[in-house]
Amino acid sequence: MRDRQSIFLAVAALLASLTSARADDGALIDRWYSALLVADRTELSELLADDVRIKLDDLGVVQSKQEFIASIDEWKGAVAGAAIRHRVEKSEAGVTTVIACYDFPNNDMLMQETFAVTDNRITASSQAAIAENCDGF
Repeated sequence: MRDRQSIFLAVAALLASLTSARADDGALIDRWYSALLVADRTELSELLADDVRIKLDDLGVVQSKQEFIASIDEWKGAVAGAAIRHRVEKSEAGVTTVIACYDFPNNDMLMQETFAVTDNRITASSQAAIAENCDGF
């Protein structure tokens, strides 16, 4: 009986740590979109691992951390007056899939984005358009 209790407690502790890790990834993703909306170069840099690879599927581009941060000035102009809404679709094994609506002043776009997270840093990200508007988001 005592062994069962020990096993149950160990499983409960493991599940709690997994839930906590998922919650932490969710908080990190929230920070990502908040920083992205205001083009906060410092915060974005802190969220990215040094060896991150950011894949922009629609453009056929893979950026390093340095290339991504260097593009923030251009992004700042594009995101002025915009809103970004997002929801986590799933999170498992350190990979979080997000559906994000980018509401720009003259158009909107629905994206599927994935984030691999290790040690509270984004180690990989990919982004692909799934609709040319956010109807039904």
